[in-house]
Amino acid sequence: MPFVRTPGATLFVTEAGSPERPAILFSNSLGTTHRMWDAVVDDLAVDHRCVRYDTRGHGSSRMASASWDMDDLADDAIAILDNLGIATAHFAGLSLGGMVGQALASRYPERLRSLTLLATAALMPPPERWRDRADLVRRDGMASVEAQSLERWFTPGFAARDPGRVSAAGRELRSLDPMGYAAACEAIASADLRERLGTIAVPTSVVAGQDDPATPPAMVRELHEAIRGSGWTLMSPAAHLIAIERPGEVAEHLRSVCGAADREGRAAAVA
Repeated sequence: MPFVRTPGATLFVTEAGSPERPAILFSNSLGTTHRMWDAVVDDLAVDHRCVRYDTRGHGSSRMASASWDMDDLADDAIAILDNLGIATAHFAGLSLGGMVGQALASRYPERLRSLTLLATAALMPPPERWRDRADLVRRDGMASVEAQSLERWFTPGFAARDPGRVSAAGRELRSLDPMGYAAACEAIASADLRERLGTIAVPTSVVAGQDDPATPPAMVRELHEAIRGSGWTLMSPAAHLIAIERPGEVAEHLRSVCGAADREGRAAAVA
């Protein structure tokens, strides 16, 4: 397995598509791994270099310290790009991954071709909720948050149509290291990226799920309103894990966003 070592983590990284194609770096949500993007990447790999990784403390990625923040996770993303020799990439992040994207775009704008933020926010209050959840999984394990997570992640209609995919997401959640999940909860609790949004100049698209109880459309729309020139898309029906519930639409949206940014970049280079 390919791994990238950083000062704070050892990150599992996987690629699909041609190295000659424009790169998209995908960042997963809390409680999932790179596998949440499987169907999206199956579509996009025909014309993009798709790079996925497990956020530190999730899946096959390990963390070297018990606590970290969004800037640490942004540095992880840069380490992956550096390791793979990718000068600039498109970035797609969902939920926790979207918070990473905001930190990344505010600190390393020169490394991003575009930014797609799905089902995420700059602030996810109240912090006590996240700290309580961290305490819960440390005490009782990952199974203690499975039922409530699946209810937030998928609409009832999707759960009825594709129970196998919902079950797979539950198994993956249960397999996670409780310490890594808890550390991520605490990173979310301490994150407030609102003051950075006005500095983001990367071409940005903001996507919400109409039926998302975790990051409702009104919460996600605040990103669109704060990031100048950003696009806004509402997908329905869709709950929190849009990339699993609406993979075809997400892939097509990313293809459009990335294509527009690449064309704009080429035009600017010629000018």
